[in-house]
Amino acid sequence: MSNTYGYGMHRNLTPSELLFLIAVDETCDELGVNDAVAVASILAGQNWLPTRVKPMGATPGTSVASKLSRRFLDYDIKWKILPTVTNGSVKQLKFLMARNIGKFVGRTVPVVGWAIAAHDAMAIGINSVRHYNRLVKQEDRIS
Repeated sequence: MSNTYGYGMHRNLTPSELLFLIAVDETCDELGVNDAVAVASILAGQNWLPTRVKPMGATPGTSVASKLSRRFLDYDIKWKILPTVTNGSVKQLKFLMARNIGKFVGRTVPVVGWAIAAHDAMAIGINSVRHYNRLVKQEDRIS
């Protein structure tokens, strides 16, 4: 017969049901202020706003992050040494170099959002398995 477990108000849970409930709890624990920042960063960096005609191959449109950062951080440095990515350049696996600090910041905002979201997803997985393994018998553990 399979092992059964209790978790909170839930009883007679199979190992997979227990893991699911633990993953839900770990997700709720992990989703805090950081995730609001991640989501806001990702959305602020999407090129939804119309803009001028761009050269062939350029990503169409612009983002809120780009508009604001270019307005408030419109400073150029001498050389194009700031690595940036856009939705289009990511698909081609290449960096675009910039010399304008506002352009760099505007293109970096969504990257930071994706990095936070990736970290949160990894933390949820690791914490869920760790928590689950502390509660179950040896034969039901995930290695």
